[in-house]
Amino acid sequence: MRELATHLGLLAQEAAQQATRAAALPEIEAGPDEQVVGPGVRYLHGLGSISTAINEALGAVRREILTAQPDGARPSAVLKEALESVRRHIAAGISMRTLYQHTTRFDEATKDYVRTVTEYGAQVRTLEEFFDRLIIVDDIAFISANEERTTAISITEPTIIRFLRDTFDKAWDRAKPFPFVPLHAAKAADEVVPAIRESISRLLVEGYSDKAIARRIGISERSLQAHIAAIKQELGALNRLQLGYLLGRNETTYVL
Repeated sequence: MRELATHLGLLAQEAAQQATRAAALPEIEAGPDEQVVGPGVRYLHGLGSISTAINEALGAVRREILTAQPDGARPSAVLKEALESVRRHIAAGISMRTLYQHTTRFDEATKDYVRTVTEYGAQVRTLEEFFDRLIIVDDIAFISANEERTTAISITEPTIIRFLRDTFDKAWDRAKPFPFVPLHAAKAADEVVPAIRESISRLLVEGYSDKAIARRIGISERSLQAHIAAIKQELGALNRLQLGYLLGRNETTYVL
């Protein structure tokens, strides 16, 4: 996510410089909970303002909806509420692709939701870890602007939209289709747990806190501790200090 933020900053700066050189700029009016900070870049403050902006974009969609939803399983009530919207958009010929994290494969409500929207024609894949929340509706994108996700940025600048869509597509190419057969969680575990633990090991070596790792992987801190215990046992580490040493040594070996 830090790399994504850096690229976005550079792209926004380039777009602003181009706009400054232009002869004239169209005037953009912001609402009471909005803040225009440059051509095609607008801050949305508060969940109400964010929801309104996203719903307006969805109401005008003509081609595609791309969504990346980190943090593991979504609340079942949210998923049920979204079904009719997905059905309506697919029926209107809108292409829909969604990225979740691997941990959603263990959640029954998410599996039911994905099974239904897949039957409608939407596509869903999972990754062990990816960038923060992202929604692209045709030529407008929404990304989180703070950790609590109470502030978002609405983007219409074409250069940044192209970068975000490319970022999504690269993650999509690495992701795996959401499985349904067999239904048992044990099969999902065989497919995704090794990738999850590889990401945990890498993030531990990079010095992230347990809280940050749990959030990036989309699991609880309690589940994270269970994965770390399994990694310690696999490597024969007696404590976290020794685990860090062994993980660092392994990573150095891989680089060499």
